[in-house]
Amino acid sequence: MNIDWVLIMRLVIAGLLGGLIGLEREIRAKEAGVRTHFIVALGSALFMIISQYAFGDKPHDASRVAAQVVSGIGFIGAGVIIFQRNVVRGVTTAAGLWVAAAIGMACGDGMYPVALAASILTIGCMEMMHIISMHYSEKVVDVTLLPPEGYDPLQLPDKLGQLHLSIESYSFSKGKIHVSLRMRQKKVMTNLRRLMDSLEGFTIEDIN
Repeated sequence: MNIDWVLIMRLVIAGLLGGLIGLEREIRAKEAGVRTHFIVALGSALFMIISQYAFGDKPHDASRVAAQVVSGIGFIGAGVIIFQRNVVRGVTTAAGLWVAAAIGMACGDGMYPVALAASILTIGCMEMMHIISMHYSEKVVDVTLLPPEGYDPLQLPDKLGQLHLSIESYSFSKGKIHVSLRMRQKKVMTNLRRLMDSLEGFTIEDIN
């Protein structure tokens, strides 16, 4: 096979494997999806190919170009990490981009079995941890309530305790009650529905 087609095949495989990781992220509605992971993996493979073949017989260190990919991907990864409501988000997606770059580099060097194994392990780990997280991890849900006129806001914590809802923080200002509830991921919708059904006369202004 012509060397050009071999190199093109490396780019295609790199993009497809990176896109698979991006598909998992897109399904979970994360910051970076198929397009971003596809381009990162393809670009990394291209840099790897350039480092090996672009300089011909001239003396050069092929590892220098490839090494810059590792540094450069950090800027993209940092862009998807955000700090919101005292919680760091996007770290797993940033790590996925980092791995996608490594998979692209492996494909750029023709290491297809290694690249495929890394893709399967990465997607498998993300899926398995998502299932475990949904069943056992907890999250904090912020709820803003408008109580009926004349309601004593000090009564609400007892009401929430009767519903077996764990209160993380509680405040009352400008006629609104702000409460943060800690609950299991898989029971968030069920608990919110129970909360809405039990608070007669209340208006739920916001849920985050």
